Amino acid sequence: MARFCACLAPATGQARAHVAAMGAAATGRAPGDGIPGTALGLIDGEPGRAEGPFTADGLAAVGEVTLHNRAELLAALTAHAAPAPPGCPDGELLLRCWARLGEEGVALAEGMFVLAVADGRDLVLIRDHVGARTLFYARAEGAWAASTSLRALRRWPALGTSMNLAAVRSFLTFAYLPGEETLLTGVREVLPGRVLRLSGDGTVTESVHWEPRERLDGPAPEDPRGHVLALRALLEDATASRLPEGEPAAVLLSGGIDSSLVTALAAKLHSHPVHTYSISFGDDLPNELGYSGLVASHCHTRHRVLDVSGRTVASRLAEAAALLDSPVGDPLTVPNLILAETVAADGASVVLNGEGGDPVFGGPKNLPMLVQEMHREPDAPWDEDRATAYLRSYRKCWTDLPVLLTQDTLAALRDAPRPQRFVEPYLTAGAGSPDRMGHLLNQLLHCNLRTKGAHHILTKVERLTSSQGIEGRAPLFDRRVVDHAFATPPAYKLRGTAEKWVLKEAVRDLLPDTVVDRPKSGMRVPVQQWLTGPLRDLAGDLLLGRRSRQRGLFRPDTIRTWMKGEGTLLPRQGGKLWLVLTLELWLRSYDV
Repeated sequence: MARFCACLAPATGQARAHVAAMGAAATGRAPGDGIPGTALGLIDGEPGRAEGPFTADGLAAVGEVTLHNRAELLAALTAHAAPAPPGCPDGELLLRCWARLGEEGVALAEGMFVLAVADGRDLVLIRDHVGARTLFYARAEGAWAASTSLRALRRWPALGTSMNLAAVRSFLTFAYLPGEETLLTGVREVLPGRVLRLSGDGTVTESVHWEPRERLDGPAPEDPRGHVLALRALLEDATASRLPEGEPAAVLLSGGIDSSLVTALAAKLHSHPVHTYSISFGDDLPNELGYSGLVASHCHTRHRVLDVSGRTVASRLAEAAALLDSPVGDPLTVPNLILAETVAADGASVVLNGEGGDPVFGGPKNLPMLVQEMHREPDAPWDEDRATAYLRSYRKCWTDLPVLLTQDTLAALRDAPRPQRFVEPYLTAGAGSPDRMGHLLNQLLHCNLRTKGAHHILTKVERLTSSQGIEGRAPLFDRRVVDHAFATPPAYKLRGTAEKWVLKEAVRDLLPDTVVDRPKSGMRVPVQQWLTGPLRDLAGDLLLGRRSRQRGLFRPDTIRTWMKGEGTLLPRQGGKLWLVLTLELWLRSYDV
């Protein structure tokens, strides 16, 4: 499998030659160039699930498309007197939905997809509802180019890029890039649930084919069973539609409620065996292995626990960072890559996960914001105060930027847009707008879904699994499940001190009460130990070496202080150093 690139250029000129070289000669395949001024092709050597070029109704397209509701889409096209061949590829089916039904047809689709469509002199870019797959675009010398691979755009000769300092600040604040910006100047990411029309004259028109809506009619009913039973049906359908055909199912099982319920549903619904996988960092650290083992035994899965040492993480961290289009400051990247390798070696083509429970149904990371709101001063600025509090709640490097970044970097960022801009639209009360949530918990979940969900959780899973030729699927990010979550009264999501209450009740009969009712604890990743052990020399050489100093981003004295375990009241230097190290490795991988 490969990734794709799509290009729109003037019919003649040097820019056209550059784009054609990127879209055709560099791919090893001739692009579909049936429409003047376009070049569509697949990129050899870039792991992905691209298909095409293909045509329908006078349009040409390439895409990475996996649909989970083909029958529904085929029926919709037939109802509009535009039947599609039953065996056509998913990408062609989505193109036909777009050609005949427009945004309504794209919104009807359920799955993981990005599609680039050559429409006359325009290039149309479509991204799925929640952001399971990513798509980037740029313009240079009168030409547009788009690709699922940021590295491919980086190689486009016409595009001169440099490091985007605003994105550096965003990454250090969030531990991922929460919006449309990338670390390369001039390259942007298509947001989830959006359709972009890139015109030959350089204009960009954005429309929304899906955005979650708050659908709360009056107070919560006394009896929650209607919401619970409806959610159970949606969870079963979302899981069943993502199970692989004719082979065992693989599930990443951490032992938390989210991955446990996906395991239980897979075991209940799949006609083949279910294989589960967990990670261990050593018996001397707090972990959830007892719970994952309990769930595996209860659901009769074939269970494997993979031991991941600090030496392994040190030896493979650069490789994992290079696989990501944007850096993710998550210490589980190497373990996730090893899990994907193991699943692939066992012969699976699809692996399910429990991602999505927290950003969709309300996990513990919302509590600091809820507590802050309770104690907020009545006369404090409403939106700015809330957005800044949200950045602080991440507990990354937001408050350390004045001592972490060099004076030159801080000066260059003085007039750059603030990172708060990524969260402010979600943290403002509805005021009658259908795009805004009225309840604070829903505002936080909406923000988590559209930032961390699309730009951290899903993109990390997709890139690491696709690098091994398998497909990671997340039933809890199903668009219909998300819609139901925002139609559920907040009191059923956070019921007293019980988080994700409605989700737990929907699967209570499938799992032991010990698993359902326990508070979330999570897996402790020994970052601090790694950075004082097997990663110490690597971190010192990279962060204090000549190349990093020449780049001029970070103050060496702050890096040295953190590496000594000093500079903060609580021992959180490890997590902060991890962000800086991850960023440095990514920048080197992309030669920035």
